[in-house]
Amino acid sequence: MFRPKANEAGRAAPENEGGSMARFDRIREIAPRLEGRGLAVGVVMSRFNQDICEGLLSACVDRLQQLGVAPEAITLATVPGALEIPLVLQRMAASGRFDALVALGAVIRGETYHFELVANEQGSGITRIALDAGVPIANGVLTTENDDQAIARMQVKGRECAEAAVEMANLLKDLA
Repeated sequence: MFRPKANEAGRAAPENEGGSMARFDRIREIAPRLEGRGLAVGVVMSRFNQDICEGLLSACVDRLQQLGVAPEAITLATVPGALEIPLVLQRMAASGRFDALVALGAVIRGETYHFELVANEQGSGITRIALDAGVPIANGVLTTENDDQAIARMQVKGRECAEAAVEMANLLKDLA
Protein backbone atom coordinates (compact mmCIF):
# COMPACT_ATOMS: atom_id res chain seq x y z
CA MET A 1 0.00 0.00 0.00
CA PHE A 2 1.18 3.49 -0.83
CA ARG A 3 2.31 5.53 2.19
CA PRO A 4 3.58 9.05 1.50
CA LYS A 5 6.30 10.59 3.63
CA ALA A 6 5.15 13.48 5.80
CA ASN A 7 6.93 16.81 5.95
CA GLU A 8 7.18 19.09 9.00
CA ALA A 9 3.62 20.29 8.59
CA GLY A 10 2.29 16.73 8.68
CA ARG A 11 1.25 16.82 5.02
CA ALA A 12 2.60 14.46 2.42
CA ALA A 13 5.91 15.41 0.92
CA PRO A 14 5.75 16.08 -2.82
CA GLU A 15 8.39 13.45 -3.57
CA ASN A 16 6.53 10.18 -3.62
CA GLU A 17 5.74 7.19 -5.75
CA GLY A 18 4.80 7.93 -9.35
CA GLY A 19 5.50 11.65 -9.09
CA SER A 20 2.05 12.39 -7.69
CA MET A 21 1.50 14.41 -4.57
CA ALA A 22 -0.67 12.89 -1.86
CA ARG A 23 -2.95 15.38 -0.17
CA PHE A 24 -3.20 13.80 3.29
CA ASP A 25 -1.25 11.45 5.54
CA ARG A 26 -2.40 7.88 6.08
CA ILE A 27 -4.88 7.74 3.22
CA ARG A 28 -4.53 5.84 0.02
CA GLU A 29 -4.72 8.10 -3.01
CA ILE A 30 -5.03 6.49 -6.42
CA ALA A 31 -2.84 8.37 -8.87
CA PRO A 32 -4.07 8.94 -12.42
CA ARG A 33 -2.52 6.50 -14.89
CA LEU A 34 -2.34 7.27 -18.60
CA GLU A 35 -1.05 3.81 -19.55
CA GLY A 36 -3.04 2.32 -22.41
CA ARG A 37 -1.21 -0.98 -22.92
CA GLY A 38 -3.60 -3.88 -22.70
CA LEU A 39 -6.74 -1.73 -22.90
CA ALA A 40 -9.51 -2.15 -25.46
CA VAL A 41 -11.27 1.06 -26.48
CA GLY A 42 -14.43 1.45 -28.53
CA VAL A 43 -15.07 4.69 -30.39
CA VAL A 44 -18.45 5.78 -31.75
CA MET A 45 -18.31 8.68 -34.21
CA SER A 46 -21.14 10.64 -35.77
CA ARG A 47 -20.90 11.26 -39.51
CA PHE A 48 -22.93 14.49 -39.27
CA ASN A 49 -20.52 17.46 -39.51
CA GLN A 50 -18.08 14.85 -40.78
CA ASP A 51 -15.01 17.06 -41.24
CA ILE A 52 -15.16 18.09 -37.58
CA CYS A 53 -15.78 14.51 -36.47
CA GLU A 54 -12.86 13.21 -38.53
CA GLY A 55 -10.63 15.81 -36.83
CA LEU A 56 -11.84 14.62 -33.42
CA LEU A 57 -11.23 11.01 -34.44
CA SER A 58 -7.73 11.63 -35.77
CA ALA A 59 -6.65 13.42 -32.58
CA CYS A 60 -8.29 10.77 -30.37
CA VAL A 61 -6.80 7.74 -32.14
CA ASP A 62 -3.35 9.34 -32.35
CA ARG A 63 -3.39 10.04 -28.61
CA LEU A 64 -4.72 6.57 -27.75
CA GLN A 65 -1.79 5.06 -29.63
CA GLN A 66 0.68 7.46 -27.99
CA LEU A 67 -0.65 6.24 -24.63
CA GLY A 68 0.02 2.63 -25.64
CA VAL A 69 -3.37 1.40 -26.84
CA ALA A 70 -2.65 -1.00 -29.69
CA PRO A 71 -4.32 -0.15 -33.02
CA GLU A 72 -5.97 -3.58 -33.10
CA ALA A 73 -7.47 -2.85 -29.66
CA ILE A 74 -9.36 0.18 -31.00
CA THR A 75 -12.77 -0.42 -32.58
CA LEU A 76 -14.53 2.34 -34.53
CA ALA A 77 -18.24 2.41 -35.30
CA THR A 78 -19.84 5.31 -37.15
CA VAL A 79 -23.44 6.46 -36.91
CA PRO A 80 -25.53 9.00 -38.86
CA GLY A 81 -25.75 11.63 -36.11
CA ALA A 82 -25.27 12.46 -32.44
CA LEU A 83 -28.63 11.03 -31.35
CA GLU A 84 -27.59 7.58 -32.60
CA ILE A 85 -24.36 7.53 -30.58
CA PRO A 86 -25.86 6.34 -27.25
CA LEU A 87 -27.46 3.21 -28.72
CA VAL A 88 -24.18 1.98 -30.19
CA LEU A 89 -22.32 2.85 -26.99
CA GLN A 90 -24.90 0.83 -25.07
CA ARG A 91 -24.32 -2.21 -27.29
CA MET A 92 -20.54 -1.86 -27.01
CA ALA A 93 -20.73 -1.50 -23.22
CA ALA A 94 -22.96 -4.57 -22.93
CA SER A 95 -20.55 -6.66 -25.01
CA GLY A 96 -17.96 -6.73 -22.22
CA ARG A 97 -15.18 -6.36 -24.81
CA PHE A 98 -14.17 -2.78 -23.98
CA ASP A 99 -12.38 -1.20 -21.03
CA ALA A 100 -13.54 2.28 -22.08
CA LEU A 101 -15.58 3.98 -24.77
CA VAL A 102 -15.37 7.31 -26.55
CA ALA A 103 -18.21 9.28 -28.14
CA LEU A 104 -17.26 11.73 -30.90
CA GLY A 105 -19.52 14.16 -32.70
CA ALA A 106 -20.34 17.79 -33.38
CA VAL A 107 -23.65 19.50 -32.70
CA ILE A 108 -23.51 23.04 -34.08
CA ARG A 109 -26.23 25.56 -33.26
CA GLY A 110 -28.64 26.41 -36.04
CA GLU A 111 -31.73 28.57 -36.28
CA THR A 112 -34.08 26.14 -34.48
CA TYR A 113 -34.58 24.46 -31.11
CA HIS A 114 -33.20 21.22 -32.59
CA PHE A 115 -29.70 22.09 -31.29
CA GLU A 116 -30.85 22.00 -27.66
CA LEU A 117 -32.75 18.78 -28.17
CA VAL A 118 -29.82 16.96 -29.76
CA ALA A 119 -27.22 18.37 -27.36
CA ASN A 120 -29.24 17.51 -24.26
CA GLU A 121 -30.49 14.08 -25.32
CA GLN A 122 -27.17 12.71 -26.55
CA GLY A 123 -25.43 13.98 -23.41
CA SER A 124 -27.91 12.46 -21.00
CA GLY A 125 -27.98 9.20 -22.99
CA ILE A 126 -24.19 8.87 -22.84
CA THR A 127 -24.11 9.55 -19.11
CA ARG A 128 -26.91 7.07 -18.41
CA ILE A 129 -25.16 4.31 -20.35
CA ALA A 130 -21.86 4.85 -18.53
CA LEU A 131 -23.58 4.71 -15.15
CA ASP A 132 -25.84 1.75 -16.00
CA ALA A 133 -23.09 -0.33 -17.62
CA GLY A 134 -20.21 0.68 -15.37
CA VAL A 135 -18.02 1.37 -18.41
CA PRO A 136 -16.28 4.75 -18.65
CA ILE A 137 -17.34 6.85 -21.63
CA ALA A 138 -15.42 9.95 -22.66
CA ASN A 139 -17.92 12.37 -24.16
CA GLY A 140 -16.31 14.13 -27.10
CA VAL A 141 -19.49 15.41 -28.69
CA LEU A 142 -18.80 19.09 -29.25
CA THR A 143 -21.68 21.49 -28.80
CA THR A 144 -20.75 24.82 -30.33
CA GLU A 145 -22.29 28.02 -31.64
CA ASN A 146 -20.58 27.75 -35.04
CA ASP A 147 -18.16 25.82 -37.24
CA ASP A 148 -15.18 27.98 -36.24
CA GLN A 149 -15.59 27.08 -32.56
CA ALA A 150 -15.83 23.39 -33.43
CA ILE A 151 -12.72 23.52 -35.63
CA ALA A 152 -10.81 25.34 -32.88
CA ARG A 153 -11.72 22.68 -30.29
CA MET A 154 -11.62 19.41 -32.25
CA GLN A 155 -7.93 18.52 -31.85
CA VAL A 156 -7.76 19.30 -28.13
CA LYS A 157 -11.09 17.58 -27.40
CA GLY A 158 -10.07 14.45 -29.33
CA ARG A 159 -6.86 14.16 -27.32
CA GLU A 160 -8.64 14.87 -24.03
CA CYS A 161 -11.15 12.11 -24.73
CA ALA A 162 -8.38 9.58 -25.33
CA GLU A 163 -6.74 10.57 -22.05
CA ALA A 164 -10.03 10.47 -20.12
CA ALA A 165 -10.89 7.02 -21.51
CA VAL A 166 -7.50 5.55 -20.57
CA GLU A 167 -7.38 7.22 -17.16
CA MET A 168 -10.90 6.13 -16.22
CA ALA A 169 -10.38 2.55 -17.45
CA ASN A 170 -7.29 2.30 -15.24
CA LEU A 171 -9.04 3.92 -12.27
CA LEU A 172 -11.93 1.46 -12.42
CA LYS A 173 -9.45 -1.43 -12.59
CA ASP A 174 -7.59 -0.02 -9.58
CA LEU A 175 -10.88 0.18 -7.67
CA ALA A 176 -11.93 -3.39 -8.51
